[in-house]
Amino acid sequence: MSGNMLAYMGNYNWGYMLLCGLMMVLFWGAIIALVVFLVRGLTRGRGEIGDGVSQRRPTAFELLQERYARGEIDQQEYEQHKHDLVH
Repeated sequence: MSGNMLAYMGNYNWGYMLLCGLMMVLFWGAIIALVVFLVRGLTRGRGEIGDGVSQRRPTAFELLQERYARGEIDQQEYEQHKHDLVH
């Protein structure tokens, strides 16, 4: 019985073994890539607190408004900078 099994297994050639190895590497590579993309997708856009809200950079006009609201610049300077940003 074992002689027949060895004779049957002897029919496999190197090409088949290389193909099986390549398919195994591709399969596990796809699984790993899927896990990486899922983890990156779930964690993308989280702030330092982890609230899930994406943090965007404020625009120059928003920064100007904040400076005016905090009293760092007066109305005349605010209007001048606003004019400069628009034009």
